[in-house]
Amino acid sequence: MMDKIRRAGCALMLSAAAVSAQTTVPTEVGLNGASTVTLHLQPFLTPEELATLRVVATDASALSLFVPGSTGFAAIAAAPDDGFVRGGVPVASAQALADFPDAAAAASAVLGACDALRKGLQPCVLVLEVAPAK
Repeated sequence: MMDKIRRAGCALMLSAAAVSAQTTVPTEVGLNGASTVTLHLQPFLTPEELATLRVVATDASALSLFVPGSTGFAAIAAAPDDGFVRGGVPVASAQALADFPDAAAAASAVLGACDALRKGLQPCVLVLEVAPAK
């Protein structure tokens, strides 16, 4: 009986570690005009996708293409199985939404929109967040 409890405990700890590892993603944070932009370096992003997101994160014109006229909080989400860009074009499930009152509202809305369109099994994740600079 004690052996079963130990195995169950180990399995639970491994599961918790796996979830924790999935939620800890390196970020790059910078200013883009009047916005603070956080790029989430998701492991599924290809070099092309990272390059595209870095341009969006650092160039005001590129940012305005993805989140036009944003005065509040904005976010971009992508599905790990679908990706962000394929053949130089954003995939359908990759979503960018703007003009939310706070970061949580932006994240919730963009993740919901992305999940509704994703083809893959894995849920969508944030790849970029925009907030008014302080």
